[in-house]
Amino acid sequence: MRNDWSGQTFPHPPGRRPVLGDVLGADPAQPLQSTMRRAGDLGPIFELHVFDQKFVFVSSAELAAELADESRFQKALSPALVALREFAGAGLFTAYNDETDWALAHDLLRPAFTRDSMRGYHPIMLAAAQELFDSWDAGTGPVDVAADMTRLTMETISRTAFSHDFGSFSRAEPHPFIPAMIAALRAGQRKGSLNAMPGSALMARRIDKRNAHHQAYVDRLLDDIIAERRAEGAAKKDDLLGIMLDTPHPQTGEKLDDLNIRHQILTFLVAGHETTSGALSFALYYLSRNPALMATAHEEVDRILGPDRDAEPTFEQVPKFRYLRRVLDEGLRLWPTAPAFARSPRATTTLSTGHVMRPQDWALVMLPMVHRDPAVWGPDADEFDPDRFSPERSRGRVAHSYKPFGTGERSCIGRQFALHEAILVLARVLRRYDLTPDPGYELRITERLTLMPEGFQLWLNPRR
Repeated sequence: MRNDWSGQTFPHPPGRRPVLGDVLGADPAQPLQSTMRRAGDLGPIFELHVFDQKFVFVSSAELAAELADESRFQKALSPALVALREFAGAGLFTAYNDETDWALAHDLLRPAFTRDSMRGYHPIMLAAAQELFDSWDAGTGPVDVAADMTRLTMETISRTAFSHDFGSFSRAEPHPFIPAMIAALRAGQRKGSLNAMPGSALMARRIDKRNAHHQAYVDRLLDDIIAERRAEGAAKKDDLLGIMLDTPHPQTGEKLDDLNIRHQILTFLVAGHETTSGALSFALYYLSRNPALMATAHEEVDRILGPDRDAEPTFEQVPKFRYLRRVLDEGLRLWPTAPAFARSPRATTTLSTGHVMRPQDWALVMLPMVHRDPAVWGPDADEFDPDRFSPERSRGRVAHSYKPFGTGERSCIGRQFALHEAILVLARVLRRYDLTPDPGYELRITERLTLMPEGFQLWLNPRR
């Protein structure tokens, strides 16, 4: 995945070394955060060299908006998505633009995210949330927010995607699929991080050999589920798998083959649960640290749901939680759980910075930096303020300055699904519990495929 930009140079941090490039200034455990710290005043576009690989980053809202122009630019696969593709294959998020199955899958799956389809998912989301609350009520001590939100969103996406219950809240140990999926995904990520290193091919083969049984188990379980559903014939289900199995393309009559269906399920499982659990975790972190914001959120939840702490929001009520939506939006502004996307030009073009960009070149749009650009968000851009997303303050904001779900035709197809689930869960948590954080905790961000608070715990008490 070479990225030489015809030998053009960009601003870069000081201290570059021969052969190593900028490796010595990087934190391999926090590549995104260390890049943000090193970017400093390098300007809207800068570069880092990792051995012989060149990474070009965009950090300003103005230049990000230029790259969002679909007439000039298109999606490129970032190193993170190449790593995900190692595990999940050519799914919606990981396919190359010229892969024909991407367009077929996109057209077939769009109906799965209509309002009517979302109405069908609503009770599944409520049931999974209730299982989480039952486990919380049976426990003692603080809860690990990120871990529990991840269990919740994994159950939700697996039940809505292919009607499968992994038993995350009923089993003493995780279903074997979960650790196998995590191990296979991490192996793909490790291989992706080795790309620029000397001897990477040998190390990648070793990783493949160690991980082969995990990948085989994941693939076999999903293939068996697909085969069983095909054998059911007329016993159709209104989930994503049912749509992929039973729905032909309205114009061509084509259907997805079983291998691509497996790729789509894997991609939805990984991307669909990680991003939503992170969004919920950041929202709960910021609310729990600010009593005034929490009071505003409680007022909205109590007004809409009424006095019963066990009240469940109806499908029609979820869009009415406008303040909770602002809280989620603001958390995703500061820490977009999918923190970057890559763009390449459709034809050779010259950027507003004067740099020439060819179709084989790509640039990473660094969303935590774009979302903190003071030219758009003001001098307090690092502060958490949900009212930034009020109608009055949103009006006239620079286009493409807020992109937590990506951009263009390849943006996240499940955006409304994720937001509906997150608002529903947040409303129920806030109506049901008073949240007490550890006063000594300082936010730490762990970087895996997505961003997530690390070590964030809450004490829960029933609200009266």
